[in-house]
Amino acid sequence: MAKHLSPADFQAATGCSDAALARLESYAALLAKWQAAINLVAANTLPDLWARHMLDSAQLLPLAPPGTARWLDLGSGGGFPGLVIAALGADRGITSVHLVESDQRKATFLREAARAMALPMGDRGVTVHVKRIEAVEPAALHAAMGGPPDVISARALAALEALLPLAHRLAGPETLYVFPKGRQAGDELTAARRYWTIRDLARLPSQTDPDARIVTIRGLEPA
Repeated sequence: MAKHLSPADFQAATGCSDAALARLESYAALLAKWQAAINLVAANTLPDLWARHMLDSAQLLPLAPPGTARWLDLGSGGGFPGLVIAALGADRGITSVHLVESDQRKATFLREAARAMALPMGDRGVTVHVKRIEAVEPAALHAAMGGPPDVISARALAALEALLPLAHRLAGPETLYVFPKGRQAGDELTAARRYWTIRDLARLPSQTDPDARIVTIRGLEPA
């Protein structure tokens, strides 16, 4: 697993703009400050923030279909990958990033971090939904986003068997699901396929962990 990546290393790996890197550096500084009071990331991963969290999140962005404008992140926690996508996607036409986080303190952090990064807020920028995923109303979400999400992500939230029904009710017919997973990705897919039909599926290698996979799904329907 890549460790001790510097911001400059991150920029070289992702090709992000100076402006995007500055946004992420503001985010990293605020996260380190808030981490003392709120467990936003596992404490032992903080020294490796740029590899374990920033790059691990950024590697999802190139998987988005061309023309992606609307991104929904479920269980956003400390903002990975949602805020990283918002910071980098601002240069790539992603105009609406909605984050769902039920923990009030973490949701407050997400809003403060978006402001620290000088990201647009609101329906055509970053929106934080302080509620459980099950409580998000699909029609209202789609209206706020300007349509169904082009991409739905979730990182370290739940096994696929539990995650897919949560995501599917908020998706559109052509939404791409992008889920970073660990070494149990194959077992999770086997369990999930008892209940779901998947038209297009890929298990892609992770840039940050040789044992991890990024599961991408399109054309998801109940079996």
